[in-house]
Amino acid sequence: QVQLVESGGGLVQPGGSLRLSCVVSGLPISIMPMGWYRQAPGTQRELVAIISSDGSTNYPDSVKGRFTMSRDNAKKAAYLQMNSLKPEDTAIYYCNTPEHLFTWGQGTQVTVSS
Repeated sequence: QVQLVESGGGLVQPGGSLRLSCVVSGLPISIMPMGWYRQAPGTQRELVAIISSDGSTNYPDSVKGRFTMSRDNAKKAAYLQMNSLKPEDTAIYYCNTPEHLFTWGQGTQVTVSS
């Protein structure tokens, strides 16, 4: 059974940083791209970072230069380092596999506010 478990969110002031973690079970993630998504209230879920099986990454302009995704295949984990956070980054953050979306985990809440 596939499980996606996110953690690391919290309340942070604008300009602050957070590091999110995602641990995956039930999947051979070493051969799969992984993605971080977010959903703010009243909006659709959006992809904010993707990492291929070889470690190359891609980001939308809204987070480029501020967010960095990485992975540790041995730990079956993916990470999202978020710097220079803005209030508009406030959302629930989720991880998943972009090529085939599995049941979403509970996500981790990120709130950027002074």
